[in-house]
Amino acid sequence: MALHAIFADMRSNFLLVSCLLLLASCSGNRIHERNEWGEVFKQHKITDGCFMVRDHAHEEIYYYNKQRCTTRYTPASTFKIFNSLVGLETAIVPDDQFIIKWDGTTRRPEWDHDMTMREAFKVSNVPYYQELARRIGRNTMQHYLDSVQYGNSTIGKNIDQFWLDNSLQISADEQVGFIKKLYFDELPFSERVQRIVRSMMLREEKPEYKLYYKTGTNVVKDSAIYWIVGFVEVVEHVKEHEKSMNKSNQRNYPYFFAENFSVATSDTTTDWSKARIDILKEILYKMDFINSTN
Repeated sequence: MALHAIFADMRSNFLLVSCLLLLASCSGNRIHERNEWGEVFKQHKITDGCFMVRDHAHEEIYYYNKQRCTTRYTPASTFKIFNSLVGLETAIVPDDQFIIKWDGTTRRPEWDHDMTMREAFKVSNVPYYQELARRIGRNTMQHYLDSVQYGNSTIGKNIDQFWLDNSLQISADEQVGFIKKLYFDELPFSERVQRIVRSMMLREEKPEYKLYYKTGTNVVKDSAIYWIVGFVEVVEHVKEHEKSMNKSNQRNYPYFFAENFSVATSDTTTDWSKARIDILKEILYKMDFINSTN
């Protein structure tokens, strides 16, 4: 179903037509294919990738590689956004400073110690979030997956593996819809919980913009998928005559994005984790959302 998550959101607001009819009627106005973004991926030796941006203020969508944008993949560590929401909402973790102790197994230096959820989110600590999922439990997790309609909402056999073993799958356009709802406190979680999770996603702050995201990586046999999902808040200063109508002298305009690509694990010549961030910034720069790719 073409651009199903975003189109479903639009349909609930003002259209009672099928996604295909919406695509046919709106593609020339508010849905924009950006084939030129393929060159950004090619510069990084990536031939199988996609990128999607939603401009909320103008209800416009920009995308590269529609087929891949609407194909579901394992969310990998981007699921830490959802996992954090459920953990906080259920008070399994009372706040972002809640510590889960290291189990003593040597994995990575950045993981191998006791840490708070905020720290675990930043370094994408898989064992921390596996333990969190075990404490949440299958029934509670399934309840929230169904309530949010997160991807295919499938847990599978293992409560601490389902976002890594391809049981749970979600598409780029569904990720964009999910992040948009998180931004506007539209998910079935308290405003406090959504605010905390948004704050954990903040990775870069400059006078002109704030960049929020979560990455994810999953390796299956000879292929790896790389994700990055989030939003950028672009700061625009309010004109003098508008200040009386605005509490501050600036407005923040959000743009929601999702990117993923697959590469062969045999290619070790490229730092793919860095490449996904470089691609993100290059596209945001081309759209004039950020003023530098550094």
